[in-house]
Amino acid sequence: MATAEQTVKQLLALADIQIGGNRPFDIKINDPKFYSHVLAGGSLALGESYMDGWWDCRALDEFFHKIIRAKLDKKVKGRMTLQVLKAKILNLQSKAKAYEVGEHHYDLDNDLYRRMLDKRMTYSCGYWKNAKTLDDAQEAKLDLICRKLGLKPGMKVLDIGCGWGSFIRYAAEKYGVTSVGVTVSKEQAALAKDTCKSLPIEIRLADYRTLNETFDHVVSVGMFEHVGYKNYREFMKVAHRCLKPHGLLLLHTIGGNTSKHFGDPWVDRYIFPNGMLPSVRQIADSSEGLFVLEDWHNFSVDYDTTLLQWHKNFVNAWGEIKHAYNKRFYRMWTYYLLSFAGSFRARKNQLWQVVLSKDGVEGGYDRIRP
Repeated sequence: MATAEQTVKQLLALADIQIGGNRPFDIKINDPKFYSHVLAGGSLALGESYMDGWWDCRALDEFFHKIIRAKLDKKVKGRMTLQVLKAKILNLQSKAKAYEVGEHHYDLDNDLYRRMLDKRMTYSCGYWKNAKTLDDAQEAKLDLICRKLGLKPGMKVLDIGCGWGSFIRYAAEKYGVTSVGVTVSKEQAALAKDTCKSLPIEIRLADYRTLNETFDHVVSVGMFEHVGYKNYREFMKVAHRCLKPHGLLLLHTIGGNTSKHFGDPWVDRYIFPNGMLPSVRQIADSSEGLFVLEDWHNFSVDYDTTLLQWHKNFVNAWGEIKHAYNKRFYRMWTYYLLSFAGSFRARKNQLWQVVLSKDGVEGGYDRIRP
């Protein structure tokens, strides 16, 4: 019978990865407990062992690209039974639990995000088609959304999951619209209120399910990943009741290639509690009978570029912010950003902008692709 070390080496060989090799995506093992731990614990154990310094890799993004393309994530799943049962039995994204991800992830010191993100603090995928810098890519993405919605002065827009207010601030400055933004993060709400105070913008610390007023258009950028499969239909119903008859819903979300009922165990524990990625089918099912699909735009490879830029900014800023964190956080955050980059590069994760209308745009929707 093969030892744990031999089994791991055989699995990694399927992805052309060597232990102790000289290539950037090869890995170095610092603690022999790594082998049995990862075989038993899957992705959770892989991430935790990296955080604890049991192994290293010079190019984590390419390491993950290669193991995902080789489908090694399907061969070593670890103990998933408890997580599956919890997701099936409980509503992990209920109103009572809605603020957990805000407290755990988005309420981290704003200084971390200010240094990692672009000048507008846009925490979602940039649009890199004609962009050279992160600032340019995020401006291009924000403008792309405005153009897809056909924003005009005097319109009123709802932003579900507004973050630090980057989209509604851009829309107010460039397109003359008024907006309401909701977030479950106290830190985001406080900063957004400050940066938007001179604009016709209202920021609310609130769960989306409390909304019951009408808007010309509804947008949600990077929030649907926190809704959960048991609540997809309710999200769509909220968006529907908040839209005027000829309004559009633009949903900007990370997505997965298959329908699931739970997220990655490591990501769930350390980065985004109770998060999960929707599939095409789940979005379609939840919107059926409420909306007409007008456009579905996939630019997922742009998230690879965005994440690498965020990681570069994070590393460059570490000397100025490390007093607030520790080495384990540094390794955790590096693992988060680069594993996500590799996942998008491997096309396991997608980035979609979906445009939906209530009754169909008369004459057809004018698809925007700058």
